[in-house]
Amino acid sequence: MLGVAALLMVGAASAADVHVMISAGFYGVYSELGPAFERASGHRLVTTRGPSMGDSPEAIPTRLGRGEAADVVILDGGAADELGRRGLVRAGAAKPDIGSVEALRSTLLATKSIAYSDSGNGTYLSTTLFPKLGVADQVAGKSRNVRGPPSGEPVAAVVARGEAEIGFQQVSELIHVPGITFVGTIPAEVQPMTFFAGALTSTVGQPEAASALICFLASPEAAPVILKAGLMPLSGR
Repeated sequence: MLGVAALLMVGAASAADVHVMISAGFYGVYSELGPAFERASGHRLVTTRGPSMGDSPEAIPTRLGRGEAADVVILDGGAADELGRRGLVRAGAAKPDIGSVEALRSTLLATKSIAYSDSGNGTYLSTTLFPKLGVADQVAGKSRNVRGPPSGEPVAAVVARGEAEIGFQQVSELIHVPGITFVGTIPAEVQPMTFFAGALTSTVGQPEAASALICFLASPEAAPVILKAGLMPLSGR
């Protein structure tokens, strides 16, 4: 299925110290997950604890108000909203609305830059979907056709670098890429269906083993892995 990815407010970066201010409510979870994050990312967490609200010297709003440095704050949602109103935190990038055909059309018109793959799905977008939605001329100047691997790169990489606000590609090629948000699939009414098939070549040297592989990939045992990858087993259709 064809999906949409959007740029995260903060993408992947080189290893760095990440300064975090956190209140008590989430600290137990944070203290357990923090080391795993450090190992996986190479970043180092520098943590300061304090109350979500109040005017004590240790309170997070007080610390920020007097200019203490923080990259991330983790605190009560109401307190976070208040920090936003005071301009002390920035809002995350809102997910584009693609929940209906009309919403998808509006998003395509409003977005500043679009990337899509040079595969069959990209061809579908440029030759079928965009004209069907009546936006082909409007998006032509802000769309980028991305050459895929092995000589190129995934659409998600272009979005993660901030070179496109949204990108279209197979769901399986979007959902596990760091630095982007997987927005969702485009509406069913305009969703192209791509089926992956396995076949033996005319020069197959191990036909029994090759056939066994294809049978295994189509078996119920393979279904959970297929679903995890963002694809749909034929048995689920």
